[in-house]
Amino acid sequence: MNKKFWSLLALLLAFILVLGACNGESTNDGDDAPKDNEDDGDTEEVVDTASFPLNVENEGDVIEGGTLKVALVNDSPFQGIFSTVLYEDAYDADIMQFASNAIFETDGDFLLTNDGIAGMEVDQDNNKVTITIKDGVKWSDGEPLKIEDLMQPYLIIGSPDYTGVRYDADFQNIVGAVEYNAGTADTISGLKKVDEKTLEISFNKLSPAIFSGGDGIWTTAEPSHVLKDIPVGELLESDAVRKNIVTLGAFKFDKIVPGESVQFVKNENYWKGAPKLDSVLVKTVPSTSISVALQTGEYHMTANTFSTDKYLEIKDFDNLTVLGRNELYYQYIGFKLGKYDMDKSEVVMDPNAKMGDVKLRQAMGYAIDVEQVSEVYYNNLRERATSLIPPVFQSFYDDTLEGYTYDVDKANALLDEAGYEDVDGDGLREDKDGKPLEIKFATMSGGDIAEDIASFYMQNWKDVGLNVTLTTGRTIEFNSFYDKVQADDPEIDIFMAAWGTGTNPSPSGLYSKTAQYNFSRYTSEKLEELLAAIDSPEAFDSEYRAGKFREWQEYMSENVPIIPTQYRLELRPVNHAVKYYDIDYSGNFDWNEVELISEDPVKSSK
Repeated sequence: MNKKFWSLLALLLAFILVLGACNGESTNDGDDAPKDNEDDGDTEEVVDTASFPLNVENEGDVIEGGTLKVALVNDSPFQGIFSTVLYEDAYDADIMQFASNAIFETDGDFLLTNDGIAGMEVDQDNNKVTITIKDGVKWSDGEPLKIEDLMQPYLIIGSPDYTGVRYDADFQNIVGAVEYNAGTADTISGLKKVDEKTLEISFNKLSPAIFSGGDGIWTTAEPSHVLKDIPVGELLESDAVRKNIVTLGAFKFDKIVPGESVQFVKNENYWKGAPKLDSVLVKTVPSTSISVALQTGEYHMTANTFSTDKYLEIKDFDNLTVLGRNELYYQYIGFKLGKYDMDKSEVVMDPNAKMGDVKLRQAMGYAIDVEQVSEVYYNNLRERATSLIPPVFQSFYDDTLEGYTYDVDKANALLDEAGYEDVDGDGLREDKDGKPLEIKFATMSGGDIAEDIASFYMQNWKDVGLNVTLTTGRTIEFNSFYDKVQADDPEIDIFMAAWGTGTNPSPSGLYSKTAQYNFSRYTSEKLEELLAAIDSPEAFDSEYRAGKFREWQEYMSENVPIIPTQYRLELRPVNHAVKYYDIDYSGNFDWNEVELISEDPVKSSK
């Protein structure tokens, strides 16, 4: 291995020992540090990211039925909110994929097609969309799908009693949504039931985002025959979304052990045909145990992406094929610049925010060595992010942006220019008024390396004179972390998190003034102008829209309320007992097609 690699390890281990002593905890003995794969220490293993297949077909005769055993890699209990209008936990979404209520299918460019439960016609001139559902589609309890089921999500999200995060600028684009939410209207006037198979939706404006599930259109149904009589304010804790869930998907919920496991059984009413499997069992597995569990044949596959930092642990197992694709994902570091006003449903910036100086934020971006983190901890299966649009969106990703490269000299120069100086000579910079500056950093726990990476970044910042300490003194459990970030906990100045972007590249739902997911709480007239332009009628001109996407990316890079840090390769290990599996974005593979060669997953001989 190269000298820089060993220098990084030495730095990390030394810093972890200091942290352990300060926190009164046992110190790390180095077992979690990356291991040298060659005895001579002169080389390191580099993984070819292009070598991962998108599908696998294993030899052998299939069995009839069987149970697919699936690991949900999670170091916390899942929340268990199984409704697309209410859930906020990605792990709940990972579970719901087996019982999806999606009404549209998408193509390889993530655009809605007419091949799903519903088809869509767009009337651009009149700002209207007509949705038509197929004949014969039934819920898992045998009730026919009806237009009221397509309307139900809108009535929940738009309700004055809705406490979720999806009442945003996009949703307010539906005619009558604002009045309904304010309690001045009994219905959303823009929703019109034309007949038993047809729904017409009127919007204030339409843009190309409509074809990606944006502009306010909702792409899943909710069972109105179950939910319509439950007050919206009581839905979150109701059995209808936590225990007795009705679904349109290939499988239906059977048994739920809260936070631990979900047993699905086949949905005989599935519109594409009943699944070939009898059931699916999803169980929570800690990240520290998943590699061994896959090796010993406890699971056929994982429900969520397999962490790239553990790839070398499983790459030689002869009972697995590891599939890989570029993920709709980026990791980021966010700066708290204000709060979310729940009464006004909008971001309010704090002019006195500790992280309010743009040069301070830029300096913190240049101070961190993201490439080393990718190399040391993720086996080069992650790459430094340069934009808030993942490269998968080729038409919109700005490949000219360099992002925040590791440049200590530039970081120091920016801090000097901004007036952050080391007044007392202790090696740490004071704020502009000469007072001690402590920056509280929140990051979530998970896996063997979360604390190590946080420690490395904190040391990077210390190298340029910034005193960055962990909020609560340690990494934070997943659910508690997001509770604190969303509540704008005053003990958080900066935070490290990630977004799975979904198939709609429009950034409005994450960064607009009304978006609760705008966790940095940054807004400006220029930002709102760019977001509006991206999803404007003019944006039906593809060149215009691509240009506005690039302007937005450049604006966010310059003003840096968020530093994108890494893009991720999504890995999916699949046991050889699974006959066929496909993760190609352009494919139409569905869970009802999955078959097993053997009831029990194959064990590795290595």
